[in-house]
Amino acid sequence: MDIITGFADVLTPKILMWIAIGVTIGYLVGALPGLGKATGVAVSIPLTFYLHPVAALGMLIGIAKGSAAGSAVSAILINTPGEPASAPTALDGYPLARQGKAQKALKMGLYASVIGDFLSTLVLIFLAAPLASYALLIGPVELCAILLFSLTFIGGLSGRSLIKGLIAAAFGVFFATVGIEPETFVPRLTFGLLELDDGIKLVPMAIGMLAVAEMIAQAGNLKALDAEFEQIKDGTAHEDRVILRSEWRRCIPVILRGTFIGSVVGILPGLGASVGSFLSYAATRKASKTPEKFGTGMIEGIAAAESADNAVVPSSLVPLFALGIPGSVIAAILIAAFILHGLTPGPLMFKQQPRLVADVYAAMLCASLIMLIIGSVGQRLFAMVIRVPLRLIIPGVLLLCSIGAYLETSTVFSIWVMLFFTGLGLLSRKLDFSFVTFLIGFVIGPNLELSFRQSIQILNHDPANLIHHPIAMAFGFLTLGTIWWVGRGHSPVVAAPTSATRNSREEEA
Repeated sequence: MDIITGFADVLTPKILMWIAIGVTIGYLVGALPGLGKATGVAVSIPLTFYLHPVAALGMLIGIAKGSAAGSAVSAILINTPGEPASAPTALDGYPLARQGKAQKALKMGLYASVIGDFLSTLVLIFLAAPLASYALLIGPVELCAILLFSLTFIGGLSGRSLIKGLIAAAFGVFFATVGIEPETFVPRLTFGLLELDDGIKLVPMAIGMLAVAEMIAQAGNLKALDAEFEQIKDGTAHEDRVILRSEWRRCIPVILRGTFIGSVVGILPGLGASVGSFLSYAATRKASKTPEKFGTGMIEGIAAAESADNAVVPSSLVPLFALGIPGSVIAAILIAAFILHGLTPGPLMFKQQPRLVADVYAAMLCASLIMLIIGSVGQRLFAMVIRVPLRLIIPGVLLLCSIGAYLETSTVFSIWVMLFFTGLGLLSRKLDFSFVTFLIGFVIGPNLELSFRQSIQILNHDPANLIHHPIAMAFGFLTLGTIWWVGRGHSPVVAAPTSATRNSREEEA
């Protein structure tokens, strides 16, 4: 991989400008409670149609990275994280803000985010290509087993109930079958609508389930959010506004540990940033000599949560680049953007389009540094933005959602699709079904169906022939083991019942 060539393409005023715009939008989106990186990227994909591929992908990556860091702003200032993954940040960040140390907490959140993001991007660069070389040896039988394991793993760890997670994943695969059948070219579940012959588009579906459904849910919680604004004060002492050297000495090991945990969680498909941030916070609290002080304003809690949260974003692209399997919702949504701009995720992209891959890597590294600059300069501005009444934000977000859905196909039908999945998203929230699992199941569905059809032919309709495919058998046992482990009652790490988890249980995996 010629990363130097990538920097030569990216380090131009135009490309850097679009990356900076993406980071700024992402930071704003992350700071606004309830939106999140998945919403920001999904809405912005249609807006990049006419941009240069490097500029477009750099902008979208900037949105994803910026929103992961920006979600800490609302978590610290109003105890309402922009995303569920920043809920651990609120446990210690909000008490610090109440003590007049909001600037200190915001700075640690930013620095931990940038360090975790940058180091995790290096992990992506060094691991994706080697894993892809092994991925070329994986055939349809092995791929089918891996996809089944991914769905089971996601179903078991994306919610409180294994059964509900698997049901949501199955419905995602079900909706992926809408359209022309790949072998016989017979329309399936199109109900005579020509617009459904090409299947259901991911962007209007994601916008409906994530953004519109969240805005409707937030509209019923305006009074509680308004009450949080009145309890913030700002200290005047110098030590309340800066991070002391002693605090850095305590937080550096915490940040490195959080980055490692977040990178590992990101590489494993389906776990997501929420699991990474809570695992990192729990590990830091367990390793502390004063665990009883966590939740009262320990700056190490912010460092642990934010480093892991932001490390998940780049590392979740490792299975996408190496295997073509999305490791998270944001990776699933970025598939549409990559394909739109000529980069098909999977092991062959390193051989077919090495220069564009190098450009993406360079853009990701630049986005990390730009995020540090924009976050440092604009923290006060972003803190003011989240004080805009939510009743004024909701109409603007709904307008952007409608525009984004319409631009995907340039037809009103996409808006109807968005509204349909808005209702489905609200129903899934009400019944506590994982729409994260639903979306990943929808993305995996076509590959799962194709690899399953091919596997039947390769195995000659005889399951005994699996003995010649040890990798597939290994993932089969892992799938059964996951069902048994989760079925025994082992639940994922979940948040305490804060306002964040009440407002948005699961926006991201």
